[in-house]
Amino acid sequence: MDPSRRGVLGATLFSVALTIPEWPDVLGRLAAVESGKTRRIGFREVDAVAAMTEKVSELDDQFGGRHARPMAAAFLVNTVGPHLKVDAPEDVRRALLSATSDLLYLTGFMAVDEGVHGVAQQYYLKALELAGAADDHLTYCTTLRGMSLQAVDLGHASRAVRLADSAAAASPAAGPRMRAFLAGQQAHSYAASGDRSSALSFIKEAEVAMDKAESRAKAFGSYAPSSLAYHVSQVRYALGDKAGAVQSLKESDRLRDSHYRRSSVRYNALLAERQLEVGHLEEACATWHRVLDDYPLVSSGSADEKVQRMKSLVRPHLRNQAARSLYERGRAATVSV
Repeated sequence: MDPSRRGVLGATLFSVALTIPEWPDVLGRLAAVESGKTRRIGFREVDAVAAMTEKVSELDDQFGGRHARPMAAAFLVNTVGPHLKVDAPEDVRRALLSATSDLLYLTGFMAVDEGVHGVAQQYYLKALELAGAADDHLTYCTTLRGMSLQAVDLGHASRAVRLADSAAAASPAAGPRMRAFLAGQQAHSYAASGDRSSALSFIKEAEVAMDKAESRAKAFGSYAPSSLAYHVSQVRYALGDKAGAVQSLKESDRLRDSHYRRSSVRYNALLAERQLEVGHLEEACATWHRVLDDYPLVSSGSADEKVQRMKSLVRPHLRNQAARSLYERGRAATVSV
């Protein structure tokens, strides 16, 4: 059984009325975890949580959330939970809370990928709570942004705007890459809500911030130029520029590292959908074939949805040989899905 279903994180239905705690409400809330007297922990345990988060993230990027989330959930229940209940020096405890909040955020993100949105919300809310207890602005803002992404993808644009704005407001001293990370999501959310002016303003802010981040260092960051190109595409599409949206998704694919296989499946499927929408059937089929090259290697609810959607979109075009060939390949790929 998935440990997340028997631990402190219960499943709920997605709610647009979900109450999100503000930063002052969670700051220093150390009562969120218990303290016992049985043993002590140190930075070795904190490092183990951080290392596990990094490894799980790598697995998620390559193979999808359905593979990686059970591992993270089991680690949270069986290892991290007991760590949170024992004595530790104050600096160790705060570091552990921060590392745990980061793992909770990642686990919530993977739950979104699986399509279990109520479970994802519970992980996200616990991540916010522990980030506040640890005085960890970075994970707090990142989690709010993740919740905004979840909301906009589910069609709750106004909720996505509020969450994206809350994430930005809680990070007043963000560096350029973080600012691009937050502003890109604000742009996407405002575009989905129909606010053209705000969407264009925030996407410009994200572009300027990313230029600064890339000129200062080429170090790895969670928000890369490929991610920005994806947000540019989302803004263009929401504002009616479908051809421009296709070009930006192509740019996103060109810039994306091959390590991010799950993202490639999802975003190239989106690219194919938009190529079809602008009337480029055979180009869309070629893009979908690339999706199917990677699809068997990814265990992901969002990838499953994209491939099922591909079949429904291609079905009206089966007189076309390219479409018929793609459709048959898609049927074979989803026999067990």
